[in-house]
Amino acid sequence: MRVVQFEIPGEGRRVGVIEGEDVIDITAGSPSLSYVYKVFDAAQNSGVGFEMLLREAVDGSKSRLNYAELLAAPIGGDAPFLHAPVDHDDPHRVLISGTGLTHTGSMESRDAMHVEDDAEKSDEPATDSAKMFQMGIEGGKPQPGTRGVSPEWFYKGNGTFLRGPGEPLDIPAYALDGGEEPEVAACYIIDREGTPRRLGFALGNEWADHETERINYLYLAPSKLRVCSIGPELVTDFAFDELEYGCSVTRAGETIYESGPIYSGEKYMSHTLANCEDHHFKYPGHRVPGDVHVHYFGTSKISYTERRWKYAEGDEVTISAAGFSAPLRNPVAASDADAATVIEVKKA
Repeated sequence: MRVVQFEIPGEGRRVGVIEGEDVIDITAGSPSLSYVYKVFDAAQNSGVGFEMLLREAVDGSKSRLNYAELLAAPIGGDAPFLHAPVDHDDPHRVLISGTGLTHTGSMESRDAMHVEDDAEKSDEPATDSAKMFQMGIEGGKPQPGTRGVSPEWFYKGNGTFLRGPGEPLDIPAYALDGGEEPEVAACYIIDREGTPRRLGFALGNEWADHETERINYLYLAPSKLRVCSIGPELVTDFAFDELEYGCSVTRAGETIYESGPIYSGEKYMSHTLANCEDHHFKYPGHRVPGDVHVHYFGTSKISYTERRWKYAEGDEVTISAAGFSAPLRNPVAASDADAATVIEVKKA
C-alpha cells in the first residue's frame, strides 16, 4: 500500500491511501485516524495489523482527492497539500537517524573527501571511513539470529528537522554548503510492548553539509544536524532488496546535476537490513513505546565530490524511483540571517 499524510486547510490533518490517480481520505470516514501513528495505535487497540486497519478504513471512506493536485499544491496554501508521510503531532517523539558507509559508492565518496590527493597508495584501507566500510564487507551480513558488526550511525535530529515534499531544505547561515543525499528511509513506530514495528519505506533526501565534513571527519556529526525530507508516500510493502533511482538538481529551470542510476537495497549494501535495524534498536532508549523513528540507509552517490558549484536559494532537488509512484521534490532556501548570530546563554 502507498500511504500519504496531507492537510485540508481549515479542517486539519488527514491520512490517505493512494488508489490509481486518487487518494482515498480515510480520515473522512474515521476522524480519529488523522496521523499514520494514530492508525497504528488504532490497529493495536483492534488487535489487527497496520495494513489490515488501513484496508478497513479505505472500505469505510467515500472521500477522494486527486493525487496529482495534492502533489502540485503549495505548502500552506488554500488547497489541500501534502506533509511528510510519517511524523507526529509532538515532534519530540520523532527520532531521525542514519546509517552511512553501507554502499560501495558511499565509501568512495567519503574517502574522496578525506584522503589527500597525493596520499601513498596501499593495500590497507587509507582512512577510517575505508576501514569502517571494510568491517561491513567482512561482518555486515551475519546469519539470521546473530549480531553482525555495527555500521556507522549518526543522529539527524528530532521531528522539528523533518520536512515533507515541497517543503524547503535550508542552508543555515552557519553552514558552508548544502548537500543532497538521495536515499531510502525506513519509518518505524515502537509498540506498547517496546517492540519496533516497521511501517514501511519512503524516498528520502538526507540533506547534509559535506563542505563542513571535509574539514575533518570528526565534523561528521555536526554536518548531519540539518533538516531532511521524506515522501511523498510511505510504501508499506516495499521489498528492500533492489532499487534503482535517480537524483537531479535544477536552477532557474535548467538541470545543473543529473546523478544517473543510483542503486540501493540489500543487493548493493555491505550490511543487511536486519543488521542495521538490530544495531539501531539495541539501545533501550530507541525502544520507547509510541516513539516514531525515521532512519536513512545511505546512498552510493552524491554530487559533492564532482560538482564545482554550491547550492543556492531557489535550486530544486528531485529524487525519483520506479518503485515509488511520485518523486520527492524539495526547493532549497537560505535560512534567516539571524542563524549567524552568536547564541548567548543566560543564567537561569
